[in-house]
Amino acid sequence: MPRTSALWPFPKRAKKPEPSPPPAADPGAVPGQGRGVRILLGMAALVVVAFGMAAIGGILAPTLLALILTICVQPVGRWLVSRGTPAGLATGAVILVLFLLLAGFAAVMVIALAQFVTMLPTYSAQFQKIGEQIGAWLESIGIGAAQVQDLTKGFDPTKLVSFFTGLLGGAFGLITFLVIILTMLILMAADAAYTPMLLRQLEPTKPNLVFAFSAFARSVRRYMVVTTVLGVIQGVLNGIALVLLGVPAALLWAILAFLCSFIPNVGYFIAIIPPIVFGFLTGGWGTVVGVIIVYGLINAVVQSIVQPKVVGNAVALSQTLTFFSVLFWAVVLGPIGAILAVPLTLLGRTILVDSDPNARAWRPVIGDLGETRARMSEETAARKAARLERKSSKT
Repeated sequence: MPRTSALWPFPKRAKKPEPSPPPAADPGAVPGQGRGVRILLGMAALVVVAFGMAAIGGILAPTLLALILTICVQPVGRWLVSRGTPAGLATGAVILVLFLLLAGFAAVMVIALAQFVTMLPTYSAQFQKIGEQIGAWLESIGIGAAQVQDLTKGFDPTKLVSFFTGLLGGAFGLITFLVIILTMLILMAADAAYTPMLLRQLEPTKPNLVFAFSAFARSVRRYMVVTTVLGVIQGVLNGIALVLLGVPAALLWAILAFLCSFIPNVGYFIAIIPPIVFGFLTGGWGTVVGVIIVYGLINAVVQSIVQPKVVGNAVALSQTLTFFSVLFWAVVLGPIGAILAVPLTLLGRTILVDSDPNARAWRPVIGDLGETRARMSEETAARKAARLERKSSKT
């Protein structure tokens, strides 16, 4: 007798549909559409662009510096215009003051270098003695005399004199550099007068692009202004401390400390090496310890405590990416690239990530960790609460 629904109430299960096989490769598809190939092509394009920028670094570096300076001073011009100053006069006044500051800084730099060049030969005997001591130590650990002799040749201060004399002799190149910056500042400032209207024109059709570049301008302005002010404070304090410690060429090392304040991670080590060397030559290990303590305290307070609180999330770059950006831009554009590493990296992020809504998900990966830190704090608090609950339940 066949089973009825009353005697067999369980319906039969429907068979699962067989999974469909993956689609066959389209013979007409264009090769290179895979993600891996796209990444490789992007990296190859980056290499080509980097070599191209390095090839024109002589004009690209001052142009990018003028761009960053224009972004920083633009609010001052708008403020003067809001006070009734004609737009052309306001722009000219801001650019003139900025150029005078740059020219004054260059003049102080040349004076400091000239003082250092005239002072350096007086330490020739001490450099020679240090070279002999290092050579004797190297020979004692088994290094050949020929290699030691090649190494001790580097302790000839006449080479340093030639190097810095070459820098002074390149004053014409410095003037040319300043002229390029001044010209670009004037032209960029004139074009910047149309920027607000251009952004309003683009916003209906390119809202993401307008948002990205507006955020970039605010972030760069905040970072550069804060870093400049804190760098001046840091340089002045270091210079005063070096004068009190009796370290020669204190003005030059103060300027170096100011410039290195723009170089994240490695700037501190670049700025402290020359004062340590000349502090040892003049005052021995006591002066060296004093320089290390002073530089360490000032750097810890300014760059590790004050600057992060004032700048906030304006930069939002990971430490690894920041350090790599310093190396990358230094290779591409030289010292100017190292000083402008953070703003130039922010410009690259603006173009490649921030202007594309689909790519903004990568911002936490490259350093925007606000939401990530909040989630980590919530998870830590939840784990702590769970541990406390388990302890209370056991008791």
